[in-house]
Amino acid sequence: MNPTSRDLTELDAHLCAYNMAFAELGLRFRWDVRTLASLAGIEDERERIVAYIQMHQPHLLTAYSANFLSRAILEKKNELRPEPPCVRHAVALETNRPSVVQVRAREPHPATDFPLPMLAGA
Repeated sequence: MNPTSRDLTELDAHLCAYNMAFAELGLRFRWDVRTLASLAGIEDERERIVAYIQMHQPHLLTAYSANFLSRAILEKKNELRPEPPCVRHAVALETNRPSVVQVRAREPHPATDFPLPMLAGA
């Protein structure tokens, strides 16, 4: 499945809403398509936030409960985008992204101005 430009706009709007919620709450992390795709196996939006905090921001759980944080984030996010994002589009983007090897293979290689030595026995 390839996401359409409308799907991508919607996905970007959701990511922006999450990131604005994090910023408003003073949380110093940002989500991108890769982050959302990595959490795609979790159906519930609140549980997705909890899983992210437990995996990537566990220090926050010494001061706040996961339930409190996820509720606060979701309330702020829902002020901008109340419906849950379609994480299938994030997964599709990540799946269709070329690997680092593919990208580097397409990059032009610098020309060498010096002759290479002959290999022995060649």
